[in-house]
Amino acid sequence: MTGRFDWRGQGGHAEASTKAIVFVVEDDISMRRSLTNLFRSVGLEVVAFGSAREMLQSTMPDVTSCLVLDVRLPGLSGLDYQTELARLNIHIPIIFITGHGDIPMTVRAMKGGAVDFLSKPFRDQELLDAVVAATERDRKRREAQRTVANLKSLFETLSPREQAVMKLVATGLMNKQVAAELGLAEITVKIYRGHVMKKMRARSLADLIRMSETLGISANHTEQTQV
Repeated sequence: MTGRFDWRGQGGHAEASTKAIVFVVEDDISMRRSLTNLFRSVGLEVVAFGSAREMLQSTMPDVTSCLVLDVRLPGLSGLDYQTELARLNIHIPIIFITGHGDIPMTVRAMKGGAVDFLSKPFRDQELLDAVVAATERDRKRREAQRTVANLKSLFETLSPREQAVMKLVATGLMNKQVAAELGLAEITVKIYRGHVMKKMRARSLADLIRMSETLGISANHTEQTQV
């Protein structure tokens, strides 16, 4: 597979067309084999591990994915692994499975961002539905990451003055007000604004404002940007 990455540093720029993977961490061999067969029977790609540590230390494909994780594991428990993944900034949707769940355990898992918490025995379709929801969540997250990365690349092509104009325009200021903020002639601001629209590939002011919101950029009205 292409697009390999280390779990200790997630990239998040895999190709959208790459097939999703279901990761399974289950210490019971028969259960692990059963889950693997279930996912493969519906055409899903599966990578299975016997412990959280084993998965954490592996180099894995950086593609749309989800994790089916047993709560009770030797060494690092499923819930502790969820915490560790969050600490490492690894954002993989998790579906917990357990034969000995309780309310506090479920609450902790869901507060930690789990997609679902299933108690054994569960129906095959119930798990498959959870996997579909989890991989869709991951696909949308990755798409959002690609969008932000693309916008950042475009924004970095702007000159410092163009960036300043974009930030001010995105706050709703008119050209005359932007000119006053930056100490420029209004016609000069119009020229810079045209450059910004073209370089950012914005089709309208509303489009440019949405881009600014996505990038999280804002203007400090007391700051004079130098040419």
